Amino acid sequence: MIGRGRLPLSVLGLVAAAFLLSSCEGLGGISPIFPTPVSPNGQGIYNTYIGISIPAIIIFIGVEAALLWVVLRYRRSKQPVGYVPPQIHDHRTLEISWTIAPLIVVLAIAGYSFVELQKDFLPITNQQMTVVVSGHQFGWDYRYENGIVIHQEGTLAGDVTPFVVPTHTLVKLQFQGTDVIHSWWVPAISGKTDAVPGYDNYSWLKIDEPGKWRGECAELCGAGHGTMQIIVQAMDQHDYDIWVRVQQSGQHAAAPSGTSLG
Repeated sequence: MIGRGRLPLSVLGLVAAAFLLSSCEGLGGISPIFPTPVSPNGQGIYNTYIGISIPAIIIFIGVEAALLWVVLRYRRSKQPVGYVPPQIHDHRTLEISWTIAPLIVVLAIAGYSFVELQKDFLPITNQQMTVVVSGHQFGWDYRYENGIVIHQEGTLAGDVTPFVVPTHTLVKLQFQGTDVIHSWWVPAISGKTDAVPGYDNYSWLKIDEPGKWRGECAELCGAGHGTMQIIVQAMDQHDYDIWVRVQQSGQHAAAPSGTSLG
């Protein structure tokens, strides 16, 4: 039985949650966790999220409305002594319907999600460049095909070294783990992709506007997990070419000491 005042509080909670989510639009999306996508695969995941959420909300409201109707229509205080509500046991059509309907919904969600995951996390073959992303306790290494290596140790004291890519370029991402499982996640760009020791995972990105986007390791990987920030910076081709020359000259100068500059 629902206690007095509990239903209004639940409704107020839902209204407050909706208000808080809507107030985050200034951060670039429906919430700071799901910002406006800047890569096609990020857009695909965003569309999947919306495509699943809207039917789920409609179903939730319908079920809650039906429950509320039953509670109000058949509440004991409004019925005569000894009243027994209509019984629907062994109603075969109804039982089959409420079994088949959820199954159809779940299968539709599974099929929709599977198609999107196939697009976003299988190795692509038409990439314009490839970057190997290695997760370690506690940071990330980015290895470019031209020999540049960005070694990025995690920190909470400030921003980490950005992972830089050129705009309008399809970049294949190959994920590896060197110790435990990490998970590379930049919500505006792609979904969570695990970096697993001994097994390569894949994703990709294609950003068409300069800027910086933040993410983090999304897999609890040890005491320094919270320091594993991610910053992806997209530059236009001219600025990117300058960045490449600076990185190559700096890493060549550091080669005798065995260090690599980010």
